[in-house]
Amino acid sequence: MGAQLRVYKRRIRSVTATKKITKAMEMIAASRVVKAQRKVAASTPYAQELTRAVTAVGTGSNTRHPLTTEAENPTRAAVLLLTSDRGLAGAFNSNAIKAAEQLTERLEREGKQVDTYIVGRRGVAHYNFRERKVAESFTGFTDEPSYADAKKVAAPLIEAIEKETADGGVDELHIVYTEFVSMMTQTAVGARLLPLRLDEVAKETSTKGEILPLYDFEPSAEDVLDALLPRYVESRIYNALLQSAASKHAATRRAMKSATDNAGELINTLSRLANAARQAEITQEISEIVGGASALADATAGSDN
Repeated sequence: MGAQLRVYKRRIRSVTATKKITKAMEMIAASRVVKAQRKVAASTPYAQELTRAVTAVGTGSNTRHPLTTEAENPTRAAVLLLTSDRGLAGAFNSNAIKAAEQLTERLEREGKQVDTYIVGRRGVAHYNFRERKVAESFTGFTDEPSYADAKKVAAPLIEAIEKETADGGVDELHIVYTEFVSMMTQTAVGARLLPLRLDEVAKETSTKGEILPLYDFEPSAEDVLDALLPRYVESRIYNALLQSAASKHAATRRAMKSATDNAGELINTLSRLANAARQAEITQEISEIVGGASALADATAGSDN
């Protein structure tokens, strides 16, 4: 019985130490998600205005450009998947990977060859384990991405969209990331970055009651679109990286809170079992003392007779 009590006490100490770790990780994630939220709020207006500017230029000219013109028969597409470098975030990475796989299957059913680009060690490990080809991968900055990181990710994608498909280029560029909706809700979404769907952006703008601005192009609309192409891709990827980072921290906070609560419940359960074991041990000791005293009394009475 004493051995069982020692086992319970050892497990209580172990779970208590784990609880302290998960509580600390919860607090760290809570502080990081606030910073990430601020960055998302600061970058979103720029990305939206740049999209509106590209839409205005595209709708105001007849120039054929990779930003605004769809290929007549698209055969290749690039998919950028955003995951995290670290785990302990619940279903955050698995949901993003699942959304990317579904998008890839849909594109392949449409007869397009898909090149996959991945951000984050979790996504890279998933594809490497399954021996799936990855065009290029980026790691080491998912917790706190910077605009320089977005430019590094965007560079090969911009190069691919500017190439002809016969030379290894792509006709479409898609991105899969986790959209930060709230502290409790994060949704894995897929969006097509290029070519930009001008009709959808224009419809969204008209729904909001906004009017697209009119621009004079210097020296030409094509040159303006050439200048806007890298800025547009970089800003959209940067905003997606920030949203993914905020979502990851929120998911980590939620997962660590759940782990902390579960550890507390387990400690309570083990404490009750330890108390029961200690009471059983005390009861057994009392029974042995009473039994020994009774036997001694019987032996004394027999010797007197």
